[in-house]
Amino acid sequence: MAHPVIVTDSTADIPEELVNKYDIHVVPLRLMFGEETFEDGVDISAEVFYKRLVQSEQLPTTSQASPADYIEAYQNLMNMFPDSPIISFHISSGLSGTYQSALLAKSMLDDPPSIYVVDSKSASYGFGLLVVHAARLAAEGKTAAEILDAVEQVRRQRKLYFLVDTLEYLQKGGRIGKAAAVIGNLLNIKPILSIDEEGIIYAVEKVRGRKKAISRMIERFQADLGGIRNINVAVGHTADPASADPVLEELSRHYNLGEVVLTNVGPVVGTHVGPGTLAVFIWPN
Repeated sequence: MAHPVIVTDSTADIPEELVNKYDIHVVPLRLMFGEETFEDGVDISAEVFYKRLVQSEQLPTTSQASPADYIEAYQNLMNMFPDSPIISFHISSGLSGTYQSALLAKSMLDDPPSIYVVDSKSASYGFGLLVVHAARLAAEGKTAAEILDAVEQVRRQRKLYFLVDTLEYLQKGGRIGKAAAVIGNLLNIKPILSIDEEGIIYAVEKVRGRKKAISRMIERFQADLGGIRNINVAVGHTADPASADPVLEELSRHYNLGEVVLTNVGPVVGTHVGPGTLAVFIWPN
């Protein structure tokens, strides 16, 4: 049997060079600025998106990929690679209905090959790193079962924290109340967020000032990682790669860094967390 084909959705925020290198098939979610609709990562870049987000009075809305989008994607891949199983990774079902769309699409296909639909229980490169790992293993000739097992091991070991620069977008999106956002911004409070085992975003702690918040994030990683010294790291930024420098400098003092990935927090995730967000993902090397 031919090696598995790897599919994901655009919220994985995988850098384009890795998508191309490992032949990862990406199904875009959609983003609406008023009457205008964009496909995430296809016809709106992170750079353009964050400029518009800051200037826009109205928060854009996002919509999940539909079952029809996945039927089309799976059907095309089945035609191109008739003997290959498909492994399809998705943003946490606790954050989006995209995983359900993919499951529904699988159930509606006539005589599908083996299609494995995976709920990553994560977002952004928190599962993008799993997709890249799966694609590398597929290129090495691993079976679908071997890939799924290896990916689950990495998922259990991966640690992640988000630092949000302003509470405004969480408030606009209905994630927190207006009073909490106003008070938080007045006090220069920077929430450190993470994603729990069920794939739901939660507040870990609130710290005053960005510099202190970055230090606390690193301290939390140190507690999480115990004696591990060799790590891979990815930093998600909002079209501002230089914002990753303080985190990488601090981590390199404590750890041996293997793979280092810089990536944009894409428009769909960025709508909910806003500009200035910094997301750090660590997994053992």
